[in-house]
Amino acid sequence: MNVNTEARPGSQGTTSGKPEQGGNQVPTGAQPCTVSRLDPQPPAGSALWQGHDPGEGAVYVRVCPALQAAAAAGFGGLAEPQVFWAAQAPAAEVDPAQLAQEALDKMTLLGPDININPRPGGKGLVGMPVWMAVDQSQTTWGPNTASASAGGITVTATAKVSKIVWNLGDGANVTCTGPGTAYKKAFGLKKSPDCGHTYMQPSSDEPGGTYKVTATSTWVVDWQVSGGGESGQLAEVRDSSVAVAIVESQAVNS
Repeated sequence: MNVNTEARPGSQGTTSGKPEQGGNQVPTGAQPCTVSRLDPQPPAGSALWQGHDPGEGAVYVRVCPALQAAAAAGFGGLAEPQVFWAAQAPAAEVDPAQLAQEALDKMTLLGPDININPRPGGKGLVGMPVWMAVDQSQTTWGPNTASASAGGITVTATAKVSKIVWNLGDGANVTCTGPGTAYKKAFGLKKSPDCGHTYMQPSSDEPGGTYKVTATSTWVVDWQVSGGGESGQLAEVRDSSVAVAIVESQAVNS
């Protein structure tokens, strides 16, 4: 059974692309998770068996008061009990979703490594195509993998960027589901085939005479209990920014 949770409060990256520290905390004081065998067991063929036969294991239910308290407080926890199949009964005190979060915390997930044309420090022209792209690495694009273990359970999580939303500073936002295409001189005045923008006004009236371009990446983190059983998904957000100057064409020749 898949379990989805939202991004943690306080996980938004800074404009430097590095994650903030601290932020809001999940409420404390709730009881630990408990696991019990679902009684009665679902009939053979039920989706709760996740494709397994009844003789291969059992269906269990996990109740996590701490995560339910987090959900009630608006922290993105799990509001409902988790029903899942497992070959053997998991330890009651171990929550795979929490292990997934611990695995995620071991990763270094940064904001996009921006590769934009016109480049920061240079000048672009009103009406000319802007090419937006990001350079790919384990920490800025993925895949990025880590594991966490407790109570005989190991959870492995793998993070990868699913999309980047570009705020171009002129009121426009462009969503790109890939890394974009890095500009080359041979492309001339062509438009980007997958991630581009065109400024219609110069940046002279903006602070510093430049548009602040912010790229915000959404990391999708898929996790799985080793050996079968539960799986789920987390989401993290990171961002980074650059300054781009856009001028009228006659200003370049003056």
